[in-house]
Amino acid sequence: MNLPANGRRVLISGASRGLGRALAQAFAENGDRVAVHYGSREEDARATLASLAGDGHVLVGGDLSDPAGAADVAERAAAVAGGLGGLDVLVNNAAVNLPHPLADTSYEDWADLWQRHVAVNLLATANLSHLAARRMIDQGTGGRIVNIGSRGAFRGEPDHPAYGATKAAVHALGQSLAVSLAPYGIAVASVAPGFFETERVAHRLSGDEGAAIRAQSPFGRAGTAEEIAAAVLWLASPVAEWASGTVLDLNGASHLRT
Repeated sequence: MNLPANGRRVLISGASRGLGRALAQAFAENGDRVAVHYGSREEDARATLASLAGDGHVLVGGDLSDPAGAADVAERAAAVAGGLGGLDVLVNNAAVNLPHPLADTSYEDWADLWQRHVAVNLLATANLSHLAARRMIDQGTGGRIVNIGSRGAFRGEPDHPAYGATKAAVHALGQSLAVSLAPYGIAVASVAPGFFETERVAHRLSGDEGAAIRAQSPFGRAGTAEEIAAAVLWLASPVAEWASGTVLDLNGASHLRT
């Protein structure tokens, strides 16, 4: 299977800001063409699109929590007219992470928030993976799928249990797909980041909370979106095929698995 090192067609879900923007920029700087997906933040997504090096990038909005919406996003991203003309790489980055500690959350809110996390974090990832992989199989040139998981899948998330549970499921999904898609030259891997700085969580890095977050790592700092993006770019590269099935910890030694 001949997967090029650059010039690939890359769909990144949830790419309007934060890690999604850093991912889009890393692939664009590598010479790839990127479909920037957004759910509701169109203005932010357009800012991401405008920031990308090179040309041929496209903007694709849509609700991934709806299976029909996911199919529409994949179709428009891969379209010959107005899209990328196919898909070589999928990065499943879209996610929700809303607090719902059990002791402080009503049953109605608890059930609603679990459904939202499952719909976006897990089912949208599964559906986009199917849609992208089928295109890669039909193209006959192999491909890459990289999932954004979380350190919380391993250490627990007491205030965000649905987030931790769905990210653990994303890791398991990636390993299942790594086995089933290998005969088609499609490698599947996941990353499990710890806390990393984006504009959405920058306020947490001040004062005592910020000091506690930085103290989680022996490096005494938080991670960066660019560090996560660099690892994803490598996992999506032709030379990373043998890493298929891996879950790569990116947490500055703040949580060590045995």
